[in-house]
Amino acid sequence: MRVAILGCAHMHVQSYVNSLKALDVEIIGLSDNDMDSGKNFCIKNDIKFYEDVNNLLDLKPDAVIVTSENSLHKYYSLKAAEHNCHIILEKPIATNEEDAVEIIHCAKIHGVKLMICFPVRYSNPIKELKKSLSSIGDIRSIVATNHGSMPGGWFVEKDLSGGGSVIDHTVHVADIIHWLLDLKVKKVYSVMDTLFHDLDVEDSGLILIEFENGAIASIDTSWNRPKSYPAWGDVVLDFHGTKDSIRVDAFSERGMLYRDELGKPIHYNFGSDMDFEMIKDFVDAIENDKPSPVTGEDGLYALKIALMAYDFNEKEAIRY
Repeated sequence: MRVAILGCAHMHVQSYVNSLKALDVEIIGLSDNDMDSGKNFCIKNDIKFYEDVNNLLDLKPDAVIVTSENSLHKYYSLKAAEHNCHIILEKPIATNEEDAVEIIHCAKIHGVKLMICFPVRYSNPIKELKKSLSSIGDIRSIVATNHGSMPGGWFVEKDLSGGGSVIDHTVHVADIIHWLLDLKVKKVYSVMDTLFHDLDVEDSGLILIEFENGAIASIDTSWNRPKSYPAWGDVVLDFHGTKDSIRVDAFSERGMLYRDELGKPIHYNFGSDMDFEMIKDFVDAIENDKPSPVTGEDGLYALKIALMAYDFNEKEAIRY
């Protein structure tokens, strides 16, 4: 199997490249509109750099991984689909609903698989939760967090990212809830602000989701972790059902690593490698012609919750 990398702006690209190499998948090249960044990444990883993305796609890779800035997801995805390449696309699927729908439509028209990067699905604690969640009865409420450190760079430039911590973190938790429960959203309420950093986008957000069956969920999506924090953040969910309650920490399979040259302790993962398991699933879907494990529609569902949160917040700001 031959794969091309389109964009290397996202921090997960290195993990995905490592995963492809571990699976003996050939990486035929990388293209990025930022020449310096792209060339430096290629030198570091022994990958050929292509200034023109069309020249790379003309080599007919079986698939592409899109790890560009969010604002370029549509551009790269449509290019790949038009070259009949299967696509695994970093979250969020797009920065707006119209682009997301166009990406999904284009992939279907050209008959290529489209998978959205939601690696938290591949966390062992989350997978175990999926097996046992029905035992606590009908789910009435969910309390979830996805905290992290402020990533900086293009993530805090709205034109490139689509927003701040809300669009960055909401989609992970929204996807897990959707994957586990498949609930239809009735309304989204939100409050967000810039509380920890000097930014032009929000670094803190609290979202409340009301589902059509009457269940409710809250998601704290804040970049409130200091630089000294030993890990980038967390994904923790509390489910409260009519019989019991259950809590799951998606990143609980880890210990603490103390190394002087790092300058701080870090969480050392000894459990499942979520990125590797996700890429492995994508490769398997292509090689064995299976359905996409995480569909474009899944990506759209999660994106719409974030967009509804922004819409509500803007309307409330006008009101008050």
